Amino acid sequence: MTTAITTITDLSVPPGDSEPPLPPASLLQLIWLASPALPVGGFSYSEGLEVAVERAGVATESAASDWLVAQLQLTQARGDMAVLQQAVAAWRCADHARVRALNDWVLHTRETSEMRLQTEQMGRSFADWLRNQHAQDAARLHDVAVLAALPPTYPIAFALAASALQASPRDVLLAYTFGWAENMVQAAIKAVPLGQSAGQRILARLAAAMPEAVAQALRTGDADRQAFSPMLAILSAQHETQYSRLFRS
Repeated sequence: MTTAITTITDLSVPPGDSEPPLPPASLLQLIWLASPALPVGGFSYSEGLEVAVERAGVATESAASDWLVAQLQLTQARGDMAVLQQAVAAWRCADHARVRALNDWVLHTRETSEMRLQTEQMGRSFADWLRNQHAQDAARLHDVAVLAALPPTYPIAFALAASALQASPRDVLLAYTFGWAENMVQAAIKAVPLGQSAGQRILARLAAAMPEAVAQALRTGDADRQAFSPMLAILSAQHETQYSRLFRS
């Protein structure tokens, strides 16, 4: 328990940063967006982990922990997290051309049909959720209509939801990343399989790695953004025909 508390403290604003605390309403909304209970379907995907258990030796707590930390650093921080923080800025200034360009980048970097299915399905579900949440807000419904017409991807949809909050890019990325980590740890618990205590240890390790991953994403511009993870793409393609699987493909 002590380790987990220390890890959460490490996610606070760095010393000397003048960033004000989030208003309670925005903080609660940000927590809501990061919740695995949000009805967008993230729990139904393993992002290559399930087939990695069968074919890449990810069969222990240590191996699963290493796999997820590597995925955080090599794919999330350099790709989706970087594009998400740029999309938040674009939504906030109503730069819809920029939003479309970022959404196209996400689509073009999905190397398998299941990766593209995941981001499109979660993006559409997020758009539906936003439409329901803002049914009486004409301005927000206009943005949701722009999103739905893209067609939406998950990082761009999350960015729209977060853009209405009084949250800094760092706060948005920390929330997004923790939500991703919770879903992936639950996938590991089911697929390896692991116990709940092992899952919490993996989540604590991921939480400790998140501040640097977020800092990397915030430093990453258009020219540096990338989605180069060939082994993950190979495993994802294999997952589409895996004989027995728990997760969607």
